[in-house]
Parts: sequence; structure tokens; C-alpha cells
Amino acid sequence: MQREGDWKIAKGSILLASLPEDVAEMILARSDVRKFGRSATIFLQGDTANSVYIVLEGWVKLFRIAHNGAEAVVGTFTKGRSFGEAVAFRGDVYPVAAEAVTDCRLMQVPAAVVLQMMKSQPELCISMLAATFKHLHALVEQVEQLKAQTGAQRLAEFLLDLCPVAEGACTVTLPYDKVLIAGRLGMKPESLSRAFARLKQNGVAISHNHAAIADVGRLRSYVEEDRADAWSKAQ
Repeated sequence: MQREGDWKIAKGSILLASLPEDVAEMILARSDVRKFGRSATIFLQGDTANSVYIVLEGWVKLFRIAHNGAEAVVGTFTKGRSFGEAVAFRGDVYPVAAEAVTDCRLMQVPAAVVLQMMKSQPELCISMLAATFKHLHALVEQVEQLKAQTGAQRLAEFLLDLCPVAEGACTVTLPYDKVLIAGRLGMKPESLSRAFARLKQNGVAISHNHAAIADVGRLRSYVEEDRADAWSKAQ
């Protein structure tokens, strides 16, 4: 059942944001809201990709399982974010699995509905290209972070993305457990612990699932430091 406000959230997603109001509503009227409990599987790697999802509440992770059984986190998504566009509109299989990190509600948009509407609503094609580009850009940023930033810098940037203010002090709540944060940042859990310890000298204090940041501007400056400088200060 769709609640008041679900459509507003969905219309703000990269998938629908650029569409005329009436076109977006036609798509949403033929979509369903689904609930998933924490750790529930949304789809498996290799499943036929027949839907696109928009997160209405909660957190979802996308991940791949390597041949050795290791899990590689590809991305995490929360309210207003969409995923699955590129493969769903190609009629391909999902290259990743999706799992509910927390209890969540998702708008499930059938790919067949959108593909059918593309024939009469060409602006949908532009919207799909925009969504695909957005996800590609995010993956490029992840690769850049892995190559150009230390683990502590990646963690600092993750915390900054959660900050409700641009300057001054604030406290943020970690949205999911530290094992998943480590996977999302391309680190092992023990490396994440060391990264948290290194951020203490930059005014970050961790208590359970909260991070108190003494100065957001100072932490941002640390993220933007040269990698070599950051490593030398971490020793």
C-alpha cells in the first residue's frame, strides 16, 4: 500500500526527477510498494532484472560475491535513491545482489512499464540515460577514493556526507553497522578501527553508533589533503 508522501519521494529520485509530472505519475500508478525486513534479500546476483527500485525508507546494499566467497559491497542506497536501471532496461540479469540493511520500504517499478511508455514518451529515454550516468559517476568516484585517498580520508568523507551542517560541530548517527561501513569503503573491519583511531586527532570521537565531529570544516580539509601528507600524519 502506498502512503501519502511516497510519490513525492519517488518523484525526487534520479529516475523520475526530470520527467513531466503526469508521466511520472503514470509510472508510479503502475508500481508497487514493497516492505523488506532487515537482512532480507531483494534480488540475487544473476536474477533476471525486471524491475527498478526506489528507496522510500531505510537502507539497501548492493554487493557481489567473489569466487572465493568474499563479499564486495558495490554501493549503499537510502531514501530517494534508485538502483537497477541499466540492467532492467536491457532485459539483462542483475550483476549484483541487493539486501535490506535495515527494515525498508521500496517502490518497485516494472521495467516493462517504462519500456512500453518510452515509445510514446521519448523524454523517458533522457531520464534513463541520466540515471545510468549518475550511477557510473558514483562508481568512478569510488575508484578515485580507493586510489587517491587513505582509509582514514575515505572514512572522513563518509562521515561528512552524513553531516547536516557545512561548518561547526555536529554529531551524526552511523546508518548501519561498522562491518558494512568497512565493506562500503573498501576496507577490512580492523582497518576501519584504525581509521577511526586516526580521525581522533582531527576531532572525531566515536561512541557506539554515533560520531561527534568537533569541526566539520577541519575534517573536510583533512579529506582534501594530499595522500602523502595524510599518510605521514597518520604514522
